[in-house]
Amino acid sequence: MIVLALGLLLVIPAFAQRPLPEGTKVSETALPHRQYPRVDDSRHIYWRLYAPEAKNVYVDCRGQVPMEKDPDGWWYAVSKPMAVGFHFYHFVVDGVTVTDPDCDSFDGRYGRSAAAEIPEGPEGDYYRPQQVPHGSMREIPYWSEYEHQWRRAMVYTPYEYDQPKNARKKYPVLYLQHGMSEDEGSWPKQGRVANIMDNLIAAGKCKPMIVVMNSGNCGIRSGTPGVDFNAWAASFEPVLIQDIIPTIDREFRTKTDRDHRAMAGLSWGGKQTMDITMSHPDLFSYVGLFSAATNVREDQFDTVYNGILADADAFNKKFHYFFIGLGTEERMSSAGLSELLTKHGIRNTFYSSEGTDHEWLTWRRFLKEFVPHLF
Repeated sequence: MIVLALGLLLVIPAFAQRPLPEGTKVSETALPHRQYPRVDDSRHIYWRLYAPEAKNVYVDCRGQVPMEKDPDGWWYAVSKPMAVGFHFYHFVVDGVTVTDPDCDSFDGRYGRSAAAEIPEGPEGDYYRPQQVPHGSMREIPYWSEYEHQWRRAMVYTPYEYDQPKNARKKYPVLYLQHGMSEDEGSWPKQGRVANIMDNLIAAGKCKPMIVVMNSGNCGIRSGTPGVDFNAWAASFEPVLIQDIIPTIDREFRTKTDRDHRAMAGLSWGGKQTMDITMSHPDLFSYVGLFSAATNVREDQFDTVYNGILADADAFNKKFHYFFIGLGTEERMSSAGLSELLTKHGIRNTFYSSEGTDHEWLTWRRFLKEFVPHLF
């Protein structure tokens, strides 16, 4: 009888739920056989959480969305219409931030976050899996002499890399960085980098290349107590130069000259990209700044980065492609960088992502626009 009673208690919440909202479907980010989070064609997100003892619950998703509690202990909320794309969220239960137990987790925002995807139409097919040859995503452990610890890199190799006929072929490399609060798993998971590369390569729109993704030592929010964020993030530069690049060149069939090496990054990773490529022009010849958290002031233009920007002709000969991207809804410090570079004669390409903010759909679009110009 005790076992039966406990079983009934466990199933009561399942039978007491509200009917599923009409016209909605489960977000592709939900865990298997879960019914929430949900989305609809009007770009709303629907949430549910079972917390019978909680007094106040809201969703943190680009602002606070209050949740309403039913008598059975389930809390529900609906967002305002959201932009298409990928949206992090958390539940805040009586002041405590928690992730959604019904949703997959992603590295971002608070370390590990839930998310919902508002699907695009056919225009988003470039980041969805297609019937094309698929490359491989490898997890590579390596020892960092600089940090005296083991680290992990995620490395994409194109389909042809493992074909016997290409056993001696060498490939160019793109080093691709995440943003604040994220890690080396961000681009493979929410960035859909493998799908984007597979589809572009299959369509003949970009060269087959190796893409290397590393922790940029910025996987926590700036201002976190007890962490010197700026110092930690700055320590990524020697790790990349002294440890990562030599490891990749040793373990993969790479073209090791600067003409076959690119770097790009989003947000704080964009700042790192700017700092590192401008300080090491002997190592990189392609640069991608995706919503970069960086800026160059007019009064420092001729002196910043050891004066590399002062001679436009020399700069343009050294760097083959300089890409700057920004979403139309973003408010980033790099907003005027393209105009300033152009004013001083430095060639660059500016791409605007229409209708998107500081979010992963923006950065997927930038990657799609950037890599066809490499190598």
